[in-house]
Amino acid sequence: MASVELDRTDLLVLAELQRSGRLTNAELAERVHLSASACLRRVQRLEREGVIAGYRAEVDPDRLGLGLQAFVRVQLVRHDSEAIAAFVDFVKDWDEVIACHALTGDMDYLLQIVVQDLEHFSRFLLDRLLNQAGVADVNSSFVLRTVKAFRGMPLPTR
Repeated sequence: MASVELDRTDLLVLAELQRSGRLTNAELAERVHLSASACLRRVQRLEREGVIAGYRAEVDPDRLGLGLQAFVRVQLVRHDSEAIAAFVDFVKDWDEVIACHALTGDMDYLLQIVVQDLEHFSRFLLDRLLNQAGVADVNSSFVLRTVKAFRGMPLPTR
């Protein structure tokens, strides 16, 4: 997919929306020095072109009782298209997996997992990941502390 050409004002709009997605159009327009109608047209164009892929609330996992995070590297038993598709289908249905990335190197996937506690992680690992998904090997690392959480995509400078 080709990148979209963005000017300085587009980048300002994106930066402000990444900082605070609940800004009203009037507030956003003021921050990026546009009229409200011009600002709305820009945001709509960025949405239409897929630069803005959606809006969502940032939720604190601790407040939901999800106090344990882990990264799990996964190696599959088989690498044919059927095995890969089955694994992907499983992963999409597991709420504990908040991100999944296909990798290069000795492991096939990296899963970011959020669970209540070590017992919940153990049930997830044994009952789902190792039991259902055609997994040959896993390597888990638990998050001790988050030094920098995701706060938005890096934007090019103009």
